Amino acid sequence: MHRCLKLLLMFCLVLLILPIFAQSVKFSISPEVLKPGEKGVIKATLLIPEGKKQTFNPQNPEYFYLEASHPDLILGKVIYPKPTQVVSEEEWNYHPQVTLTLPFTVKQTAKTGNKQIEVLLSYNLCYETGMCDPPEEATAILSIKIAENEPIPAAVSENEEETPNRIEQKETIPIEKSPIPDKKPETSHPLGEILKYILFAFLGGIILNITPCVLPILPIRIMSIMNQAQKDKTKVLNHTLIYALGVLISFAVMAGIFIALQKAGESVGWGLQNQNPGFVVTLMSIVFVFALSLLGVFEITVPGMNTANKATSRGGYSGSFFGGIFAFLMAISCTGPFLGAALPFALALPPVLMLIFFLTIGLGFAFPFLLIGFFPKALKIIPKPGNWMIIFKEVMGFVLLIIVYTQLKTLLLLTDGEYLLKVLWFLFILGFSTWLYGRFVRVENSKLTQWLFTLISIGLIIFAAVTYLPIKETKQEEIQVKSGELIPAPNAPEGWYVFSEDILNKALKEGRAVFLDIGAAWCKNCMTNEKTVLFTETMMQEFKKKNVLLLRGDFTKKDETLLAWIKKHGRAGVPFNALYIPGAEPHIFGELLSKDEVINALNKIPAQAE
Repeated sequence: MHRCLKLLLMFCLVLLILPIFAQSVKFSISPEVLKPGEKGVIKATLLIPEGKKQTFNPQNPEYFYLEASHPDLILGKVIYPKPTQVVSEEEWNYHPQVTLTLPFTVKQTAKTGNKQIEVLLSYNLCYETGMCDPPEEATAILSIKIAENEPIPAAVSENEEETPNRIEQKETIPIEKSPIPDKKPETSHPLGEILKYILFAFLGGIILNITPCVLPILPIRIMSIMNQAQKDKTKVLNHTLIYALGVLISFAVMAGIFIALQKAGESVGWGLQNQNPGFVVTLMSIVFVFALSLLGVFEITVPGMNTANKATSRGGYSGSFFGGIFAFLMAISCTGPFLGAALPFALALPPVLMLIFFLTIGLGFAFPFLLIGFFPKALKIIPKPGNWMIIFKEVMGFVLLIIVYTQLKTLLLLTDGEYLLKVLWFLFILGFSTWLYGRFVRVENSKLTQWLFTLISIGLIIFAAVTYLPIKETKQEEIQVKSGELIPAPNAPEGWYVFSEDILNKALKEGRAVFLDIGAAWCKNCMTNEKTVLFTETMMQEFKKKNVLLLRGDFTKKDETLLAWIKKHGRAGVPFNALYIPGAEPHIFGELLSKDEVINALNKIPAQAE
């Protein structure tokens, strides 16, 4: 009942935030009848709700602009009105409404008749506290009539006389800058959409239990609960609730980190933890220690991952709590691929809703254990304890060592061979320290002996960490792409080139389709997509038939340019795969590709783009 009440409060919070999505946009065009050579204007009025403002940087109007598209029109530059408040040269504020004006001229060659003009307003509202919503777009179709063609010598000069309120957009308007429109995450989510993504979070949390990152450790936790159930079935619920508490606290901490980054103005993207060598080493060390525990090198009750007979009433409860934390640590490396559709939504939410979203993931992650807690009879379907449990435990230890090996490979990609050797020395000392602990910190030894070897073990670990783990900052060698130069992409078949926005835009302007693959060495789904689909001989032939330019971005190490590009398309992490066809919206693929899916998308390329 207590948890049901919490869920009810969460949904009440969702209802409370709906009024913040009250802004609206009105478009207009005048005059509605024009002749070739005559001028008109398109206007967009943004109505701003109370408590918000439109913040605008005159030097870089990247998130606040008006654009239109029609082959019979020559578009001018956006005219911005005087601001309601001038905070600085780089910050203008508008409230309670603002109207942008886009002048245009009808081409002399325009044919008579009714014309449909697509218009778009991009805006980015902020709160009085300084926190801002993600950029949002409003679109409309406006109609004008072009009257009988008359030879009126008129044209729009690129150097029109500037007015005090005119801000030169330079390369910031997408029409002039790039044929790729921003696909920014929307923020005016109706209640149904919010609940849909909350459901995604809950189901994604459940799915995390069967991922390769988590599955090896969960049976051990269940075995511990089984052992407790053999003694006192009333404790099953307590253990599952405490396990769930450890999971929820862990996800709350993760949400707090992202909220802090959001408030600090940092780019937030999922998978960035795998780009941090410190995170990789920490997680690898934890996995290594638990592997040694499962293999019998030492036993300790705190994490709850040792043999079941050590889980006493007090130690078992703490084991359940820390077992939830450890399961979370293992899960976060697999979260992106299973929640790829929902994470961009979550990372664009206000802090309170972001916290609710991550807690919902945690609730789904702990849900199978909660079912066991509320319905202990479910334990009957689990085999009874026996010698098989010891064998299974030791096999799981070797599985964890395989995970350590994969993390060492990731670390080598993030650093270099010299640092990898230092980490191996650290792991050796870590293993020796845990052996000392397991060998001498035993009940049969005196308390002095136990405390002495506990301190020795801890001291050795600290010494090894201070000596071998610090990373010296070195300049990262980057592949420079200049003047549209095509550079072969490393670790890819012939025909793949290093991604550059300039190269992509140039290809599209020349009428050539582009396929973009952004991945990382630590991303299992990225590797799967490339080995089974993108890099296969069959698919390379399909790309060649359609004359598709193949570009690849390496997100193994932190790359703000690639992260910005991914977020521009409404995604939060890798794998990111997209097909760009001239004159069409980008086709964004899901996390896992299939050959049929990619071939079907390639078949939409018109003949002139091949």
